[in-house]
Amino acid sequence: MSKMPDPSFQTVAIIVAAGRGTRAGGDLPKQWQLLHGQPVLARTLAAFAAMPRVLVIHPDDRARAEAIAGDALIVEGGATRDASVMNALLALEGRGVAHVLIHDGARPLVSPALIARVRAALDRAPAAAPALVVTDALWTGANGLVSGTRDRSGLYRAQTPQGFHYEAILAAHRAHPGGAADDVEVARAAGLDVTIVEGDENNLKLTFPGDFSRAGAILKGRAMDVRLGNGFDVHAFCDGDHVWLCGVKIPHHKGLLGHSDADVGMHALTDAIYGALAMGDIGRHFPPSDSQWKGAESHIFLRHAAELARSQGFAIANCDVTLICERPKIGPHAQAMRAALAKIMGVDLDRVSVKATTSEQLGFTGREEGIASIATATLVKA
Repeated sequence: MSKMPDPSFQTVAIIVAAGRGTRAGGDLPKQWQLLHGQPVLARTLAAFAAMPRVLVIHPDDRARAEAIAGDALIVEGGATRDASVMNALLALEGRGVAHVLIHDGARPLVSPALIARVRAALDRAPAAAPALVVTDALWTGANGLVSGTRDRSGLYRAQTPQGFHYEAILAAHRAHPGGAADDVEVARAAGLDVTIVEGDENNLKLTFPGDFSRAGAILKGRAMDVRLGNGFDVHAFCDGDHVWLCGVKIPHHKGLLGHSDADVGMHALTDAIYGALAMGDIGRHFPPSDSQWKGAESHIFLRHAAELARSQGFAIANCDVTLICERPKIGPHAQAMRAALAKIMGVDLDRVSVKATTSEQLGFTGREEGIASIATATLVKA
């Protein structure tokens, strides 16, 4: 979803992250604090990588959001949570969306199974939300003393994502006066029946400093799956006045010959990610026999590979690209290349390496007949 979701998609995830989260402590709002080396919100976005996403942010957070959003649509939030959700719903209007899943950005451990349960429930109900049965005794208190008890029968702890038929929840928000605790409250005020689906104890909402320790322990306890992939690509020189390398346009007295824009570095990296997933190469996902990919910009391929990795539950731990050529000189452009690749993949800059070498004037690269590239990508599922 580069700017707006493709109408062919039926379900869109709305990630609400416009709050300030001061109770969590720290110098940053909780959604931007690190959890096992990644911003909380980056983990939340990755959990919904299999579908188009709308990321609702505070205006002050736009630069941070653009660094991790990938192909998610960024929308600025309002003064309240329900106002923020309304902004996201309006951004989707007229786009053929059937269902939306509205999720708290501070719930980064939501599982694929929970998301699937909510989606499945929307096939038979206008609204569905996960919850956990309250099993503890309930007290009221005053001045540090227990002042009474409450019956816990029929009580649930609400979670997200909360799923809705798009048109129904949009109408409900338009009719609501504001101030709702969550979208289930908005839906019920409009007369919508909300189906309860089984929640997940690990789907905790990060609120206080101790919640980060608990979330870290959950992540540490999960079985780790590390994948390594490599890619190699070659493109010959042809007539032209520039080359595209790792997403950067570099003036040169020749161009590179290829079915797409011939970005040899990005092609190698894309194949490295596909390889780590054991899911083929660019040609499998974007056949050169298909005319729609002729002259295509290579960021389409790389973004697809990165999103495919996230949809399988993997984060890109790091990647390393080596360009092999005599000319053009890569050094002056390496930092711009790193930044371009990081933005396309939705990862931090320090996880991307771009470097160059020559073949000491040996072989086709040494004779300046073309450029080669090798790349390695490490994927981690935790």
